[in-house]
Formats: sequence, C-alpha cells, structure tokens
Amino acid sequence: MSASVLFDAPGPRARLRNHLLTAISLVAVLAAAYFVYRGFDAKGQWEGKIWQPFLTAEVWQEFILPGLLGTLKAAVAAAALALVFGAVFGLARLSDHAWIRVPAAAVVEIFRAIPLLLLIFFIFYLAPTIAGGGDYAFISVVLGLMLYNGSVLAEIVRAGVHAIPKGQAEAAYAVGMRKSQVLRMVLLPQAVTTMMPAIVSQLVVLLKDTALGYIIAYVDLLNTGFKILPAAYFGSLIPAAIVIGIIYVALNMTLSYLATWLERRSRRSRKTSARPIATPGSAAVGVATGQGTEGGGMAPDIPVE
Repeated sequence: MSASVLFDAPGPRARLRNHLLTAISLVAVLAAAYFVYRGFDAKGQWEGKIWQPFLTAEVWQEFILPGLLGTLKAAVAAAALALVFGAVFGLARLSDHAWIRVPAAAVVEIFRAIPLLLLIFFIFYLAPTIAGGGDYAFISVVLGLMLYNGSVLAEIVRAGVHAIPKGQAEAAYAVGMRKSQVLRMVLLPQAVTTMMPAIVSQLVVLLKDTALGYIIAYVDLLNTGFKILPAAYFGSLIPAAIVIGIIYVALNMTLSYLATWLERRSRRSRKTSARPIATPGSAAVGVATGQGTEGGGMAPDIPVE
C-alpha cells in the first residue's frame, strides 16, 4: 500500500510548517545542549585533569575492567538462567493439565508484579539465613534478574507459540502427531524466529538492570565508576558517568546487532508465517500475535487468563 493511500501528501504550507517546526526543535535541542555544557563548564567538569585518569591503563585495569567483568558475569549468568526459567514456565503455561498450567501462571504473574529492586533486596537479606556462605550480592542480583526477566520471557514463549497460525498445528494433528511432537517439531522451531526480537529486547533490559546491584554494593561497572573513581581522582563524577554510559551503550548496541543478525539468519533458514512478537506489556503485542491468523485461529492476548 502506497503512502498516498494512507494520508494526503503535504502541500506547500504544510511543508513550510514542518520545516519551521523542525528548525525550532533543532534550535531548542542545541540550546539545551549548550545550557548543559555551560553548567558543566562552570563546575570545571571539562578540565583536562579530571579526564586524564580515563586515558591511563591503571584506571582501566584497577577500576573499570573489574566493574565491567562483574556486570558481564551477572548478566551472562542471569540471562542463561532466565532463558531456562522462561522456557520451562512458558511451556508449562501451554499445558493441557490445570495442575501444571495454573501454578505456572501464578509464579509468572507474581514475579512479574514484584519490583525488581524489591526482589533483589528480599533475596539479599534472605540468602544468609538459608546459605552458609558465598557472594550474597552476586547471588541476589542473578536470582532477582532471573526471576523477573524469566517471568517476562515465559510470556514471550507463550506468545511466540500462539503467534503460529492455528492451521499448522491442526495439520500436524491430522497426520497423527502427539501434542509434544507438534510443539517440538512444528511450533517451537518457528516460534523461536518470531520470539527473537522480543527475547533480545528483554536481554538488553536485563543487562541494564544489573546496575541495580549498586544498591547492595555488588561490584559492577556502575559501582566502580561512581564510587571508586570519583573518590580517587579529583571528583570526576560527570566524566565517570559519561564513560560508563558509553560502555553500556556499546554493550547494548552489540547485543542488539547480534540479535538482528541471528534473526535474519534464522528467517533465511526457516520458513515461518508468523510475525515477530513484541515484549509483553507493549502496545505491539496484541497486533504481533495476530488477529485473524491463517487457519482461522485467533491468537490469545498475552496477559494471564
């Protein structure tokens, strides 16, 4: 469908108005950037002496790299556990047996509803009573991220399976396949492709949420950057924030690029008629899961029944 069918092409007045609004917006953004620059400059945040430490190998080896390693360790461990948690509980929610489906739904909804920071706090103060020793901060961050993000991934798994046109499952049943075979051989291979964007989007959220470990003194990138660096080097809080922000952006962009590459490759190697789904809770979920799919199927909404 061409764009002219959806809306009228702007005339001379509309184009002039759009150009004027664009110019005003650009001026406003530049003015805000200049205001921020002047504020930092008045506090001496652009002086070379407070940026110099970030150009030395000692700072990176002693502070930034250990913090980055802590962030990556927590993110990788939590992501692996969350994927397993999401797969198990997502498939459990698809069970025909109520004694499996209902408890799985309750677990997913409970951990999706609890704020992640509260969950980390609860595990952090509970861990010493049930464990004899260990890195409580690391355990709390990883388990908190696993429970919260795993619950969201469980809904993504359920939505991905439901996004497959109903006719494909019916055809598989018609040739004598059992439900486990239909799920394993027909639905899941296609669902993985449709789920990929939403899964990676949630993993990016998980990576950023590792910064919540700062509140329980977990040694991550945010902790080392905002506590150790400013105390040791001339109060370089703003430079530390900028450097840490750039590192987080680079990590998330790398993960997003990898996800895009995997999705394109999987779509070239597999044929699926289902469209990609969005992360549960976004406005695109209801559309992506398909109203009026092939085979007469209607994909159910994401929220729990």
